[in-house]
Amino acid sequence: MTSTAADPAPRAGSFRALRAHNFRLYVSANLVSQTGTWMQRIGQDWLVLQLSGDSGVALGVTTALQFGPSLFFSFYGGVLADRYDKRRLLMATQAVMGVLALGLGLLVATDAAVLWHVYLLALLVGVVSSLDTPVRQSFVSEMVAPELLANAVSLNSTVFNAARLVGPAVAGGLIALSGGNTAPAFLVNAASFATTIAALALMRADELDPSPPAPRSRGQLRQTLAYTRQHPDLMLAMGLAFTLGTFGFNSQITIALMAREVFGLGAGAFGLLSTAYAVGSLSGALLSTRRSTRPLQRFLIVSAVAFGVLLVVSGLMGNYYAFAALLIPTGAAALVFSVACNSFVQLGVEPQWRGRVLALYFMAFLGGTPIGAPLIGFVSERLGAPWGLISGGLVCVVVSIAAGAVLARGRRVRLEMHVLPPRLQLHVAATAPPDRVAVLAEEADGGVPAEAVTGERVAPDPAHRPSH
Repeated sequence: MTSTAADPAPRAGSFRALRAHNFRLYVSANLVSQTGTWMQRIGQDWLVLQLSGDSGVALGVTTALQFGPSLFFSFYGGVLADRYDKRRLLMATQAVMGVLALGLGLLVATDAAVLWHVYLLALLVGVVSSLDTPVRQSFVSEMVAPELLANAVSLNSTVFNAARLVGPAVAGGLIALSGGNTAPAFLVNAASFATTIAALALMRADELDPSPPAPRSRGQLRQTLAYTRQHPDLMLAMGLAFTLGTFGFNSQITIALMAREVFGLGAGAFGLLSTAYAVGSLSGALLSTRRSTRPLQRFLIVSAVAFGVLLVVSGLMGNYYAFAALLIPTGAAALVFSVACNSFVQLGVEPQWRGRVLALYFMAFLGGTPIGAPLIGFVSERLGAPWGLISGGLVCVVVSIAAGAVLARGRRVRLEMHVLPPRLQLHVAATAPPDRVAVLAEEADGGVPAEAVTGERVAPDPAHRPSH
């Protein structure tokens, strides 16, 4: 049967989710907004280095202040996402972040900026972003049909990384053309938020599919933790996300320090290195758009190990061009893991839990940054910039291999013989039911009906997650 434009056609290609009008409008505006956001990140890192005398610790503190609030506020963002209109919430958070970017830009433009200003504004951006992230991520599921969710998550990451490709290069060029002044990067970012707000306002509300609002109740964090503990697959994803987010996803620190300390280069070269990393990230995100089902647990582990190994090898590169070239596969591995982990969590929870579980996931992914960023900055400052990459990569590899060993051990099959009158049952089951489908053979009176199903579990319907 030939697919029509209205038919989601899950196998129609890498961009099939763009058939949804609201999602197409959203990602188009998001490309502009995220480009501005990446320009601000590059500008902020460079401004901190200027104001602190190239201090890796100061760079780590700034990053910690920006991502630290996710530990305390992300869950509230998830509760808001499950309880209120996500589109209106996003309009509010985007407007506030635009005002904060404008404030930093004006401080720099008037030569009034000092280091504590950057710290304070990074903290405020972190608070608002921690509320915005779970709302924004869970909102994707309202714009597309369930069978397109995996593709939509991948496309959302593709847009994010396309912006990462463009933003650092534009920011580096603007800073260089401005004689080291970072104000243009902040002012452009402030203006970019208007695009997202306009897109949200122009959406067709009748084509959105909001999940049932979560009821008000006490102890929602405790309930969400209990829900997550009941699903070992989600625990694995969050454990890997915490490890890689804490020790591996620190490119804003490690690349900046490598550019200045190891290679002795300026803002333009720093922007190009960030762009090389973004080229790999975009490639990894584009590869991920082909996926239409929930990733396997072992895929998460393999991609995490590959990313850690590439970080270690990157730290051993003493040549600028070799380092830049290796950043491409490193960025690709980072995004293959990130998109797979995000999809794994989104496709593994019931809609009414999605906002809170995603908030917990981002608390794990970003919440370790206040620990990891200053630690990586300290290691880089004491032992040299390459060790920031090498030490972080080693931690990622060791923890991921350990998780793989635990998972492999949990797959051991045991044979149980039960004699239960009036029939004999032979039960062969995997010790890790969340990831393997049981094999059941039953010998009954009067016949021998048998049913055997093996293999990796196929992703459940996002609208329903069976209990274990």
